[in-house]
Amino acid sequence: MLSLPEDVDWQMIVFDVDGTLMDKNGYPEGLLQRIRKLEELQLTVSLASGRTLPNVTPIQQTLAVSGFIVAENGGMVWDSRAGFAIARLADGERARSAADWLATQLDDFDAAGIESNRWRETEWCLWEPNRADEVRDLLAKTEWSDLDVVSTGFALHLTPLGINKASGLSLAFEQRDIDPSQVIAVGDASNDIPMFKKCGFSVAVNDMHDGVVEAADHLTESRGVFGTIEFLDELIEFFTK
Repeated sequence: MLSLPEDVDWQMIVFDVDGTLMDKNGYPEGLLQRIRKLEELQLTVSLASGRTLPNVTPIQQTLAVSGFIVAENGGMVWDSRAGFAIARLADGERARSAADWLATQLDDFDAAGIESNRWRETEWCLWEPNRADEVRDLLAKTEWSDLDVVSTGFALHLTPLGINKASGLSLAFEQRDIDPSQVIAVGDASNDIPMFKKCGFSVAVNDMHDGVVEAADHLTESRGVFGTIEFLDELIEFFTK
């Protein structure tokens, strides 16, 4: 059962995308209506994803929400709704170089990574979600030892040090003059942990990844997108009671 503090003037909710708002089957039934209900209740909905900005923008448009986009795990920030230009917080060239080097060290390693890398500007994303420890150990002895290696369960991200969803949110909150303590964060994987720590209240919709539940204030009974539906129903009830 959701136990959301009642003495906070909640201003915004930030959702992860993959595994939270949508899965391989797309959006769960009823999600769009519930998300739009939050906006009707004056709770601004924003998105923070490991996807590239061109991948997240159509999702924002489909949801018809008024918040901002944090993409590439914090590397890209775009708040067109509030009139701010796209901000790139890092250069992804070193991450791509690291991937090329890793391909010379590991068997069956595809340095080209996932298809959306063609638009990726601040990090590099690989089809190697289960090789994080192996990749991390190899990079620790190289010029790329400063890169973060983050597995989302879907892919493996090579990201410049200090770039994560919290760093992207910091800029986005500053631009809108939003207090992070008045923001709810919802996610499902390890790359959401910095976001959980940044915001005033956090919700995990999955317990499969190390550290996620421990970092969250609330774990849904259902998992994945169905956990999000469960949470949305409880949240709407909270704001309409």
